[in-house]
Amino acid sequence: MDIGEKLRLLRIRRGLTQEDMADRCELSKGFISQVERNLASPSIATLTDMLECLGSSLSQFFSEDKDEKTVTGSDGNVYPYDKLLLATGAKPFVPPIPGLESVHYHTFMTLRDAHELETCLTKKTRVLIVGAGLIGMKCLEGIRDRVASVTVCDLAKQVLPSILDAEAAQMVQKHCEAQDVTFLLGDSAARFEPGKAIMQSGKEVEFDELVMAVGVRPATELAQSLGLDAARGIHTNAQGETDIPDIFAAGDCAKSFDVTTDTERVLALLPNATQQGEICGLAMAGKSGKSFNAIPMNAMGMFGLHMITAGTMTGDDHIIRENGSYKRLCTKDDRLMGYILVGNVARAGIYTALIREKTPLSSIDFELMLDKPQLMAFSRRDRATLMGGSRL
Repeated sequence: MDIGEKLRLLRIRRGLTQEDMADRCELSKGFISQVERNLASPSIATLTDMLECLGSSLSQFFSEDKDEKTVTGSDGNVYPYDKLLLATGAKPFVPPIPGLESVHYHTFMTLRDAHELETCLTKKTRVLIVGAGLIGMKCLEGIRDRVASVTVCDLAKQVLPSILDAEAAQMVQKHCEAQDVTFLLGDSAARFEPGKAIMQSGKEVEFDELVMAVGVRPATELAQSLGLDAARGIHTNAQGETDIPDIFAAGDCAKSFDVTTDTERVLALLPNATQQGEICGLAMAGKSGKSFNAIPMNAMGMFGLHMITAGTMTGDDHIIRENGSYKRLCTKDDRLMGYILVGNVARAGIYTALIREKTPLSSIDFELMLDKPQLMAFSRRDRATLMGGSRL
C-alpha cells in the first residue's frame, strides 16, 4: 500500500474530510488530494505534521530493523541495506502563540512553501513576517516587489541577530528600509486575531498574509524511533556514523563539531551539509580518513547588499569601515576566530580558510591580510597547498 492510500485510510478512520485535514494541518485541500492520489509527495517534515494531525507518527509509516538491516518503506516493501543514511533535514519551528489557530499562516522552508505563498500574494497584500533571521529576511527580499507592504517583527533588537553584530545589522536594516519595509524590533506577536497581530508592546498590526519564520528544528523523529538520542540533532563520529553501526546521518538533522567553539551542535547550513554528505558517502563506500572542520558560515544578499560571515565573534576586534562597507575580524590565541563582511565581500574564502584550518596568524602577514585578503600573505609553502599543489 502506497503512502497516499495509507494517509487516506487513516483520515477516513479518524472521521475527517479533506477539508478538516487541510484546516488541521494548515495545508491546502488541493495538496492533500494530490498526496492521497499519489500525484504529490510530502516532505518528511510535512508528512510528520500530517501524521500528527491524524494521531499517528513516522515510526508507524517507516520502520527499520537494525538487527536484520532492513528498512520497511511506506509502501510496505522491505528493503535490505548494508549501509543506511539518514538525511531527513529540518522542519520549521512555530511557537504556540495564542490565537495562531485562528489565522492562516505560511512557513518558508521549501519550494512548495514558496509556491503556496506566491499564490496568495497580490499588489494589495499586506504581509507580516514574524522573525528577522535568515529565513524571514530572505522571504522579505523575495516578496517585497510583489505586495503592497511588508512588516517584519522580532523579539531581538536587530535583524539577523544570529550572524551580525549591531553595527552590521543597522546597515542591513537601513538598506531594507529604503525598500519601504517596516521593522518592529524588540517586539513580537503576543497574540493573534483574524487578520491582526497584537504585539507585546500593545501595537496592532493588520495583515492579509502571515509568515512564521522563527527558526527550524532538526527533523529527527525517524532517528529517535530507532532508539538514537537525537532530540537536538543526531550525534555522529568523524565519518558520519551514528551510535548504531552502519547507520549514518548528514545534513540539517545531524550534529557537527564546530572547530571555532570546540562543541558539537547542529550547523544547519548548506556548506556543512554538502561536506557531511560527501564524508558519509565515502565512508559508506568503504573509503576512510576524510574529515572536515565544520564552522558556522553564511553568505547572503539583501536587495543587492552582500554579506558573508563565518566563525565565532570572540577575541580582539579589527574593524575597517570604508566606501560603505564594513569589515570586522576577531582574533584570539594567534588564530582568526570569526569575521563579518558587509558590502565588499571579495576574497572572503581566504578568511574562511584561516578559520577552518586554524592557521597561526604569526605564520602569515596578518596586517596585509586584514587590509586586503590575498594569497601573497601566506608563505610560498602554504600558497602551494592552498592552490591545490603539494607542499614544497
